[in-house]
Amino acid sequence: MKQICVVGVGYVGLVSAACFADLGNRVIALDIVEEKIEGLKRGEMPIYEPGLKELVERNVNAGRLTFTTSYAEGLDGTEFAFIAVGTPSGVDGEADLRYVAAASETIAREMRAPLIIVNKSTVPVGTGDWVADIVLHHQTESIPFSVVSCPEFLREGAAISDFMNPHRTVLGSMDLEAAEKVAHLHLPLRAPIVITDLRTAEMIKYASNAFLATKISFINEIANVCEALGADVKEVAVGMGYDQRIGALFLDAGLGYGGSCFPKDVKALAYMAAEKGRHPQLLNAVMEINNDRRSMAVNRIKEMLGETHGKTIGLLGLSFKPNTDDMRDAPSIDIAQALLASGAYVRGYDPVAMDAARPLLPDVEMYPDVYSMAEGCDALMVITEWNEFKNLDLERIRNLLNQATILDGRNIYDPEKMAALGFQYRGLGRGYDGSKTENEIKVQAAVE
Repeated sequence: MKQICVVGVGYVGLVSAACFADLGNRVIALDIVEEKIEGLKRGEMPIYEPGLKELVERNVNAGRLTFTTSYAEGLDGTEFAFIAVGTPSGVDGEADLRYVAAASETIAREMRAPLIIVNKSTVPVGTGDWVADIVLHHQTESIPFSVVSCPEFLREGAAISDFMNPHRTVLGSMDLEAAEKVAHLHLPLRAPIVITDLRTAEMIKYASNAFLATKISFINEIANVCEALGADVKEVAVGMGYDQRIGALFLDAGLGYGGSCFPKDVKALAYMAAEKGRHPQLLNAVMEINNDRRSMAVNRIKEMLGETHGKTIGLLGLSFKPNTDDMRDAPSIDIAQALLASGAYVRGYDPVAMDAARPLLPDVEMYPDVYSMAEGCDALMVITEWNEFKNLDLERIRNLLNQATILDGRNIYDPEKMAALGFQYRGLGRGYDGSKTENEIKVQAAVE
């Protein structure tokens, strides 16, 4: 059993703390926000993540997981201190490292024994060296320490599974012995471990997220071409995905990416490149395509309704993706604000994110369920692909709407079935407004 202190009980920190505890370690989760720590002691989770509450409760009850606001308490007897604080985007896209700096300074002042400091937060290339300098200059006495980069690759909504079943663990350090000790913590996960230098490890994280964001923007660009040429992007993606060099993941055309990682990480990588005199034209295109998806969706619903002024439009889903209540850079925010600015009345429903959405969208009327929201609406827009929306009683929905109009921003419905039910329906990238010609339908029927 190792003793670990995890600084920060946000998304990455709390999941990492609970999972390390579940692997049999003694973990102290630390945060300077007293309300969060007191809430966790009462069993209240500061974030929504499937299975997290049960995981935390199990390890608290087993005595392996505790919470504190005291660095002195958190570092007492600790061999590893993971920094898992937020690194939001700055004004120009650069990562804001104030919380990393504050954690590093406090660790330096409070450490009383040799320590391995692990950067778990997503930080710019070179941050590991910077953290080492901060600790060195703020120590009250000379105590040996090492800095290791261990970037996280957790998907919101599947974070526990991703931690326990990683594709790989990436570690970077100038101290090979320290990196190997951190690697030992991850051995029970039985996944490949990549050990490299600090800067390369930090770059692996940014390059990975930028590539996945590029796949999303690529398929959305293809969706635009499919609409113009009469092809179906969903079938195109299936055909592409069978190629092992491409793969099927992240080829779902829709409203683009959001959340806490892709937007800020692509922006930060572009900023780092530009700062060094490089021209990150692909990264800039990825961001431009992603931003265009939101205004495109608003334009499409205007085309379908003729106008949005005075119309009532319901949003199916508010969080940036299913299985989370995260509203950071969610498409729903830009779409709702644009609709409101056009004179529309906007309603919203989300299975878990409405509390998080209310302060961000104060002019959007929230409803307790889909059917009460749909009643009297002129159109619905699918914003988040929650499973709940895939199994709605669509005949009931049609009868509740003033106009049977649905813009499917996530392509969760079948265009032909929607047309047969009497909807004016449009997906994204699904041929001519999501419809097939009479000859195409006859050919498909003959094949079947």
